[in-house]
Amino acid sequence: MSLIEQAAKRLEELRRTGATPGDEAAEATTAAGASQPTPESVVRMLEARNEALGDPASAAAAAGSLPERGAAPFAYGPLPRRASRASGSGPRIVDIDLEGLKARGFVTPDAPTTQIADEFRLVKRPIIQNAMGRGGRKIRDGNLVMVASAIAGEGKTFTAVNLAISIAMEYDNTVLLVDGDVAKPALPKLLGVPESPGLLDLLTSDTLDVSDALVKTNIEKLSVLPAGTSHRRSTELLASEQMARLLQELATRYTDRIVIFDSPPILRTTESRELASHMGQIVMVVAAESTSRNVVNQALAAIETCDLVMMLLNKASTSEAGAYGYYYRDAPR
Repeated sequence: MSLIEQAAKRLEELRRTGATPGDEAAEATTAAGASQPTPESVVRMLEARNEALGDPASAAAAAGSLPERGAAPFAYGPLPRRASRASGSGPRIVDIDLEGLKARGFVTPDAPTTQIADEFRLVKRPIIQNAMGRGGRKIRDGNLVMVASAIAGEGKTFTAVNLAISIAMEYDNTVLLVDGDVAKPALPKLLGVPESPGLLDLLTSDTLDVSDALVKTNIEKLSVLPAGTSHRRSTELLASEQMARLLQELATRYTDRIVIFDSPPILRTTESRELASHMGQIVMVVAAESTSRNVVNQALAAIETCDLVMMLLNKASTSEAGAYGYYYRDAPR
């Protein structure tokens, strides 16, 4: 029988006779055959005894009877701790593969002088001015920006991610990139962020906090909100009062924050039209020499609830003047 087994046996005998925790520690030392107590064995024996008894008061008394950590003549190691899965214990963090993004033609903070970085500097400037109320006209909810396209494959996700990273490189702004394409989310695969919890979970849960769903990144001023768990009534959720309240919280929690939504294609889904009704600005991405004027006009008519739309020509062979610009609606909101 080992020393610890002998000590544990002695502890059980003492428990039956009603000995105090302090007496148990001393007797355990004698049972172990040592002239001085062995810290590790005493800790383990007392823990085993208290777990068997299920008595929190005894556990506290036993812990109090031990010498303090670092007290002479013993040097105690850290006490064992159980893992905690408490909700809200800390933000989720992900390291975006910046080298991989750069290789695929994206803007990255460590490559600020590339052609794509220069192009998005031009694109982001009026968006930031409108968002911060420094444009030619006051834009309600101007820091809610939706990046959209008429159909799939025009480059809206490419534009949304580049725009978000470019704005995050500003000194005065932080960015929240939201995966609003709840049917076919692209950000988990592209940026390596977890798929849930996310936007739809915040709309269906009464206990989930926004901080539990946000994902911080290794780009200092960029956070991501995933699309979340798929839901059969996603369109109704995006059109709900919960969505309006959530957007207000996202938009107003920080005065320097710009919220960018990567939306579904406008003519392929109804979710994008619901998102558009909450936005202050929309960036309409149009594929050069691909998307017809008729298709673009149909898409613009579908998002008529937003009176500030900027057109961005993507996939052009050269950067030409007029590749981006404003499309204002006359109807007041």
